[in-house]
Amino acid sequence: MAVGLRHFTARAGNGSGEPILDTDNGEELVHVQPSVSVAVGNRGPESPGTLYITTRQVIWLSELDREKGYAVDFLSLSLHAVSRDPEAYPSPCIYTQIETEAYEVEDESEDSDSECSEVLDLSKIREMRFIPSDANQLDTLFQVFCECAELNPEPIEEGEEEGHNWIFSADQLEDEAGAGDDVEWHFSQNPTNTIGHSNGHHDLASSVLELQINDQRFEDAEEMEQDSDTGHHHQSQQ
Repeated sequence: MAVGLRHFTARAGNGSGEPILDTDNGEELVHVQPSVSVAVGNRGPESPGTLYITTRQVIWLSELDREKGYAVDFLSLSLHAVSRDPEAYPSPCIYTQIETEAYEVEDESEDSDSECSEVLDLSKIREMRFIPSDANQLDTLFQVFCECAELNPEPIEEGEEEGHNWIFSADQLEDEAGAGDDVEWHFSQNPTNTIGHSNGHHDLASSVLELQINDQRFEDAEEMEQDSDTGHHHQSQQ
């Protein structure tokens, strides 16, 4: 489920320090980038703040207003890219697209009005830009975004898992082979050819199974047919 953009104000050190992370569940701070402005939706850039990238989320905290901050989980980021085209946006930035629950039901005009209003409805925000004061940091930020996004693969829904039931394990194939006495299955496991690679996880399929149906039964059938024809020929001569 896409959580989307949300307010974040949990800071260490009486509200003036780094963000408080969910360390009990393994969240770690990966990168800190000071002097980064943020542009939320159709709004202009806000005053510079500090960008914190963790193994779970992206957090921006204002340097002027200690009660202002935004956070978005990597699972809610459907896209991130480096933007250097002045026609697309005046300043070089990291452009992100955010998945929201209101994405399909809200009208574009309503979103624009909401984003420009004084009370910002974060549930409708679909885009956000991070604008570092030093544009040379864009490539580094993009690389960190990529690495942390790989740590958060999209979860597989139950229905999707059932839809991929064409992937079989070696044990399943052996069971199938035992069910049919007249069919012999020969398979070899090739660990170098994997089916998919989802952010370093190989739980969907550990290898490609090369299947071969033994054609010996067809040769036996042909020999039996030839023997039958030969015997019939001898009987006809008698």
